[in-house]
Amino acid sequence: MDNSAPVRGSDGAALPGDKAPGQGIDGSELAGPDLARAALQSAREQSAAKRKALGKPGKPGKLRTRRRRGWTGAGPDDRDPQPLGRLAARIASEHGWTEHLSGGQVFAKWDSLVGGEIAEHTKPLQLKDCELTVQAQSTAWATQLRLLQRQILKRISDGVGPGVVKRIKVQGPAAPSWRHGPRHISGRGPRDTYG
Repeated sequence: MDNSAPVRGSDGAALPGDKAPGQGIDGSELAGPDLARAALQSAREQSAAKRKALGKPGKPGKLRTRRRRGWTGAGPDDRDPQPLGRLAARIASEHGWTEHLSGGQVFAKWDSLVGGEIAEHTKPLQLKDCELTVQAQSTAWATQLRLLQRQILKRISDGVGPGVVKRIKVQGPAAPSWRHGPRHISGRGPRDTYG
């Protein structure tokens, strides 16, 4: 390598101090640690020249202005710790789950929505397409629920929200099943044979 050639950057321009990296200030040959220091200084100068050409600021101690981080003030902010309920509500609204969650509240709050006496004799079974299916303990309670349907719908909309339940389908008590055990023979089932 020719030590008399000036040091050039990657773009071919001569760097400040047109001396070869292996020569000292007085032109003598450098070796060992002095050679490493000269190479490091040359790399620093080359990097500073590139930054200056690109218009980037230098190190933090130099002309570089640090972008100030926006700290929260005294008021609430999105970056502050949030209550779990608020986060869950936001996630539910973002994913479109609010309708399903409000439908689940009908089942969870059934006693408080319809009252203790009605809740004791009825049980909500299913909520599908804004239609709530309710099973009554007896046919008398099924008839009573059909008569109180408007009042129950109003209580549900006041307690859970409007539009969650628009219709109520009332079922009477389930008929007894004569099917016992894992094996079954298909046919007409029990008839008037107790005579």
